[in-house]
Amino acid sequence: MSSRTARCHCGQLQIACTGEPTKISLCHCLECQRRTGSVFSIAAFYERGNVTLTQGNPKGFQRQSASGFSVVFHFCGNCGSNLFWEPARLPHLIGVAAGAFAEPTFPAPQQSVWSKDKHAWLNLPPAMKTFDVNPPAGPVARDPG
Repeated sequence: MSSRTARCHCGQLQIACTGEPTKISLCHCLECQRRTGSVFSIAAFYERGNVTLTQGNPKGFQRQSASGFSVVFHFCGNCGSNLFWEPARLPHLIGVAAGAFAEPTFPAPQQSVWSKDKHAWLNLPPAMKTFDVNPPAGPVARDPG
């Protein structure tokens, strides 16, 4: 089984993720834009049992998400990097910042969510599934929170 390590900017906080993500989402919601300092975020969602804190002691911050459910974000107390989060809407999943893997071969996002907030100049791949807000819940398109 494959394993990937995600770590913060300074390296003091890291998690191990086993297996492949259940979903990779590109999110344009305004909250993700503020959280990342970019015009979107890319999240890899893993089953909770496949994510292990291997180093560090994360700080937490809880807020409501655009979907109306709370999300607890975990970040490094030293460098401030937001490494992973727990969406109340999907308690069986852990979201991981895809860039924290620092892996150029990491799989591409399968969907674009909250596209109603997407910047007009950003062009997505034509075959990417896009949703104005959250995708419908289901086995293939589960809502990332």
